[in-house]
Amino acid sequence: MGLREEKKRATRRHISDIATGLFAQRGFDNVTVAEVAEAAGVSKMTVFNYFPRKEDLFLDRHDDRLRELERVIRERPGGEDVTTALRRYHHELVAQRHALAGTRPGTVGFLSILYASPALITRTYEQSRETADLLATLLAEETGDPVAARLTANLVAATLDSIYEHACRRMLDGDDPNDVHRDQPAVIDRAFDLLENGLSAAKPRRSRRRAPRGNGSDR
Repeated sequence: MGLREEKKRATRRHISDIATGLFAQRGFDNVTVAEVAEAAGVSKMTVFNYFPRKEDLFLDRHDDRLRELERVIRERPGGEDVTTALRRYHHELVAQRHALAGTRPGTVGFLSILYASPALITRTYEQSRETADLLATLLAEETGDPVAARLTANLVAATLDSIYEHACRRMLDGDDPNDVHRDQPAVIDRAFDLLENGLSAAKPRRSRRRAPRGNGSDR
């Protein structure tokens, strides 16, 4: 990475850190982009050059996530399927206790700000769609089958969202971050097993009773 690129990344991180601090103090919806620019010592136009949308000031790791997903898929070993590569990658995120794994102790504060803002929640849905779009493009390039690529991409994107959301929900429910971190590898494997094997992998713990035929109310 060249010096110019490093400087740009440092500026982007600085603006995002300042914005996150303001959002934590006052709430996302109560802070303007102009206030972020003033606190960061840059112009409002500079903020928008790095973050086209206010929501991206807070959800600033999405671009990194897209780049990493593309890298994992494009650079996986020959003959390895996409789900195996993504399974391994998500285990690596947890092992590093990366922010994208959702098991850091500070995640609760981040989530509290997120779920208090309808605008941020809406943006997370849009980001999920952007993830699916990227996966569909990559898979279509490999297979030449855009229909199968789109269907597969939607399923994979939903799986990735579910893995992260599971950790987030536990953290918000008050579970110890270390317990969430310890249990997350099993959640990753469970999610990818379901993705690869379908509902047949979701075996019930006990046999379901067959509903009785007719209960006297049939008409």
